[in-house]
Amino acid sequence: MNYKKRQPLLEFTPEGIYCPEGDFYVDPLRPVKKALITHAHADHARWGMKQYIAHHYTKSILHSRLPDPVEVQGVEYNTPLTINGVKVSFHPAGHVIGSAQIRLEHRGYVAVVSGDYKLEDDGISAPFEPVRCHEFVTESTFGLPIYRWETQQAQSKELSDWVELNQAQGKTSVFVGYSLGKAQRLMKMLEGKGPLYVHRSIGKLNEAFTEAGVGLPTYIEQDFFADVKHLKGGVVLVPPALMDSNVIKKIPDAAIGLCSGWMRVRGSRRWRSADRGFAISDHADWQGLLKAVKLTEAEHVHVTHGQTEVFARYLREQGISASAVPVPGYSEKRDDDEQTENF
Repeated sequence: MNYKKRQPLLEFTPEGIYCPEGDFYVDPLRPVKKALITHAHADHARWGMKQYIAHHYTKSILHSRLPDPVEVQGVEYNTPLTINGVKVSFHPAGHVIGSAQIRLEHRGYVAVVSGDYKLEDDGISAPFEPVRCHEFVTESTFGLPIYRWETQQAQSKELSDWVELNQAQGKTSVFVGYSLGKAQRLMKMLEGKGPLYVHRSIGKLNEAFTEAGVGLPTYIEQDFFADVKHLKGGVVLVPPALMDSNVIKKIPDAAIGLCSGWMRVRGSRRWRSADRGFAISDHADWQGLLKAVKLTEAEHVHVTHGQTEVFARYLREQGISASAVPVPGYSEKRDDDEQTENF
């Protein structure tokens, strides 16, 4: 099928990614009537939509995060529904719990909006599922060759070894990672390393996962306004907003471990505030992005969120039709993504 001879199923508008045939948006930037949501991070699931459609795990999180009661239709993976003649299905993206690639099909033409994704199974999220299509929308947050992640097993060992070293030195291991996705992944990797203490923002989201039937390791939600002397020698998880805060300064003998893909670049501005950096990301690295694109066999690739021009140019050099998405909010590099939002 020749992409150039077919009408694309997606349009990139100021409101966001729009499907004219179905009259709905995917991860819209502005309030719209009907929004299909790939996952619950705030840069993809914004307030103000009249109706939301998302995976049922994401549904639980949206209800806990959005300020007012909202109408959210929960769906299962690989369970099609039809919207104004467009066949829609959600497929695992491997990014965080409930994250999905959204497949759209109309008259035999298929487009996939991947949202954010990673290919390696993290033991928490449903593993990434390649979806063949004509038109593919990919992120490129870490779309440079310098970004290459270790395996999940190697990352777990690195974290465990550091905790054991801290315990031997009488220090408290404090890990900094985003409350949705990263924190739950860290909890899984640190299970059995001692009591797990989490900030209330992480605990709130953990409750949403529990209500949805997702099992997590045993943890204690810590009130940081109370006495924290008992945390000494333990394992503590806090969100990035608390970096350099009085909360962390209260923790006895704290050793700060910053968990982010940006830690692959030692010059990161946040590296200087931590004792240790761990290059752990919920996004695909360079090789993961390339593999995901090739597995789709797409005739055209739209590159969003991050190193858009660089990654699109590289794909074209490999013989793959690709273009950077020209919509503000989708095209620029998201410094807020892993540094404050999907840290």
